[in-house]
Amino acid sequence: MSKQFDVVVIGGGPGGYIAAIRAAQLGFQVACIDEWKNAAGGPAPGGTCTNVGCIPSKALLQSSEHFEHANHHFAEHGITAKDVKMDVAKMIARKDNVVKQNNDGILYLFKKNKVTFFHGRGSFAGQAEGGYTIHVAGKTEEAITAKQVIIATGSNARALPGTPFDEVNVLSNDGALRVGAVPKKLALIGSGVIGLEMGSVWRRLGADVTILEGLPTFLGAVDEQIAKEAKKAFDKQGLKIELGVKVGEIVNGKKGVTVNYTNAKGEAIVLDADKLIVSIGRVPNTIGLNAEAIGLQLDERGAIVVDGDCKTNLPGVWAVGDVVRGPMLAHKAEEEGVAVAERIAGQHGHVNFNTIPWVIYTSPEIAWVGRTEQQLKADGVAYKAGTFPFLANGRARALGDTTGMVKFLADATTDEILGVHMVGPQVSELISEAVVAMEFRASAEDIARICHAHPSLSEATKEAALAVDKRTLNF
Repeated sequence: MSKQFDVVVIGGGPGGYIAAIRAAQLGFQVACIDEWKNAAGGPAPGGTCTNVGCIPSKALLQSSEHFEHANHHFAEHGITAKDVKMDVAKMIARKDNVVKQNNDGILYLFKKNKVTFFHGRGSFAGQAEGGYTIHVAGKTEEAITAKQVIIATGSNARALPGTPFDEVNVLSNDGALRVGAVPKKLALIGSGVIGLEMGSVWRRLGADVTILEGLPTFLGAVDEQIAKEAKKAFDKQGLKIELGVKVGEIVNGKKGVTVNYTNAKGEAIVLDADKLIVSIGRVPNTIGLNAEAIGLQLDERGAIVVDGDCKTNLPGVWAVGDVVRGPMLAHKAEEEGVAVAERIAGQHGHVNFNTIPWVIYTSPEIAWVGRTEQQLKADGVAYKAGTFPFLANGRARALGDTTGMVKFLADATTDEILGVHMVGPQVSELISEAVVAMEFRASAEDIARICHAHPSLSEATKEAALAVDKRTLNF
């Protein structure tokens, strides 16, 4: 006889483990199934985010930023550091330890919240009297039954047609985090979040980095003024970003990878690189879920079809995160996971897609929430804009990092904040104030009237809000 649960979550990434914990907090008997393994074959919950995404990439970004500061910025602080070297193996080992701490933390949270954890692959076996039967294939095989099922199986890296990932020379985000030595020449296809972050890591450590982007504009989803400022900074750092390219034949050889492409001028270029990172997006992960066993509806991309509340076409089956529509962001998955657990309990879970923040953890960091200036123009919305440069911020000067700005966009009539866009130091932290303000439908004037600590980077946020009314105090 199979074990019966109120809620079973398939997938232990940000959407899945958070959904399981919230459901348990609400009094349900909960199980979470996740198949991710660590190097020793043990459980490694946390999904792509913890294992080969957000967490390890930030660990490498931090290590490489320390190296960059030691080599290029310590001197201006009066610090002499000679013969600074990077032990790549140690850097990777530290990254792995950070990942393990997060894996172990999730297992602890399951135990604390009385969530039953199954290490293996979960797939639908069929409908049952108590809801749905789910097969777990791990070290041992078993079947469990659930009244409610939350699918949170995430996404996989999209490969270039005809160029599969071998994770030796042609790398996904997974292989990009496990490179054992600094490549002399590194090529990346795709100038999105992964491309820019991984390109930044290896550029700081000494690689000659070229990023190829098919689109004619840089960071098309970002406010144009902010994107231009970021591009200027990356160009200055030596990150080569080519826009409007057409990638042709890619040859993966013993000594590296050759990428043939046509640049924006129509010239044929041959790029030889030691490693190639492909970051052209991600695809929903429904392989092996056995959706057809219960008639679960998928769309043409393989994503699970859901309504605004994350309900699928089947009663008692829900889906959240990368495997459904919407932005593929860990924090979006978490919010959906909480909302679904609360909806199962008869509560009113809340996710506001208009106030989901976006961050790129390069240096300078890029962060935004709400609509861009080009979107407001396209929608015919009358707006006011205000900007403030970090160059005029005392804390940024003290940090020695004055690149970038904060930009506010507010309704021309009501002054309600419609979007906030930032490029500069630690803007990943500053953006939260804008998210809170937009959730409460604040005006630019509200932020302008709030006292901000001095000296702090957050004063740039206040000053940009003041700039909407053309009354900055420090610029």
